[in-house]
Amino acid sequence: MSISQAGARVSAWAPLAIPAFRVLWFAQLGSNIGTWMQTVGAQWYLVDAAAGATVIALVQTASFAPALLFSLPAGVLSDVLDRRKLLIWGSVISAIVAAALTGVAAMNALTPLSLLAFTFVLGVTSTLTSPAWQAIQPELVPRDQIGASSALGGVTVNGARAVGPALAGLVLSGFGVAVVFGLNAISFIAAAIALIWWKRPMQTGLDDRERFGAALRAGVRYIASAQLVLRILLRSALFALPASALWALLPLTSRRLGLDSAGYGLLLGALGVGAVIGVFVLPLARGRYSDNVVIAASALLFAVGTLAAALLPYIPALILLVLAGLAWIGTLTVLNAALQLTLPQWVRSRGAATYILVFMGTMAIGSFLWGLVAGLFGTTQALVAAAALLVLVAISTRLLPLLPGTGTIDRTISLTWATPNLVFEPEPTDGPVLVTNSYIVRPNAVAPFERAMKEVAASRRRTGGYRWQLFRSGEDEDALLESFMVPSWAEYRRQQTQRLTGRDREILAEAREYCEGDPVERHYFSTKADS
Repeated sequence: MSISQAGARVSAWAPLAIPAFRVLWFAQLGSNIGTWMQTVGAQWYLVDAAAGATVIALVQTASFAPALLFSLPAGVLSDVLDRRKLLIWGSVISAIVAAALTGVAAMNALTPLSLLAFTFVLGVTSTLTSPAWQAIQPELVPRDQIGASSALGGVTVNGARAVGPALAGLVLSGFGVAVVFGLNAISFIAAAIALIWWKRPMQTGLDDRERFGAALRAGVRYIASAQLVLRILLRSALFALPASALWALLPLTSRRLGLDSAGYGLLLGALGVGAVIGVFVLPLARGRYSDNVVIAASALLFAVGTLAAALLPYIPALILLVLAGLAWIGTLTVLNAALQLTLPQWVRSRGAATYILVFMGTMAIGSFLWGLVAGLFGTTQALVAAAALLVLVAISTRLLPLLPGTGTIDRTISLTWATPNLVFEPEPTDGPVLVTNSYIVRPNAVAPFERAMKEVAASRRRTGGYRWQLFRSGEDEDALLESFMVPSWAEYRRQQTQRLTGRDREILAEAREYCEGDPVERHYFSTKADS
């Protein structure tokens, strides 16, 4: 069953019936409204200061660049620390930074450089908490509501885009940029209060936390060996690069149209309205069409909105930007839901962080590049080129679709483990450990066994193994030996008790169907003989 088919039977608003999800959802919505108000305030401050296209586009770059630097460490922190406490501290620090920005603006001491610096710091706090926000979603709703919760998560961003920019335009016109920044600080305080209210169930395994470096390496090995996840990341980058042009250059579009801050807020608000409409439309579309069709159609619709911003008068552009907002949430919802359903619990934050790194990092780079293109050739030409690339992105779904099994394979942790009978009790830090499995393969089954073991190799690497190899005996044609390394005995125990999913067990079982009897597993610990 596909994700879209599963999600078609669940109401788009069903997760809001769960109190914890509802409170935290509104907290995120309020915080995101504040963030979008801050973004509009920053961009319009630079427009009023007659800054160039490159400098204005750097607001988006400053917001997204921290994803390139801190996403993976943020994912590790989210997996090894208490996510609730991490989110509380992140919200508090964001509130302090936003309050400082408010004070500087109120004293008329704000410069383009200091504004970009504050924007960058707020981007850092956002990056450090984003994986935790994504990773707690499956804790708040049943599995069959993850698609709906992902769509609603998109509403907290895109619905905020409908309200935040328009509200920012009104506040800018009436009270000035300092008040806009101050409301953003208040929104972070509200999010911290909601997180303090949330009584997260007691989490197991926190007494056996991974070390930061080991956890980072394990996360990288998992992503590098997870083909389904790699394809999701590729699709996100392909969309984000041309799509970033619209977000980076929309302030210049408002200048072309002769709009004030309120008019610019309405342009951004149209994108948010489209995203909210998408909450109703998307479940119907995903129930009828495959996810690959949805992301292809979304790329085409976003291309239409980008062309509208480049070429059309205000009212037609406003209408077509609504379609672009629908397309934006269409792509993000499909990719986010696919990612959450594909990642196992133990690496979910690190996987989400990698997704954020790829998507936001591509947005940061794209915003900078499109700003340069607009500065050299003009805003209209840059947006037309971005629209053409989006058409190519839509076509590319035929060659590079989401892979079969995305979001549908069994990622529940399998706890079955036969404790090895060792002649000594190793310390958790003992390692590296060489693990071998000796197989006796049925006659004439060596070739299919070797093919099946390719999937086993990927499973070993995903769950913490490295230097995987398969050897064939020179004396017995039916005897084969699998070997792989793990960094320590503790890592091996985690592999067997915390990381192997139902799908990993299925892969092992499929390979062993070609064997006679059970494999003989041995564990070898490094010695000091070479020291």
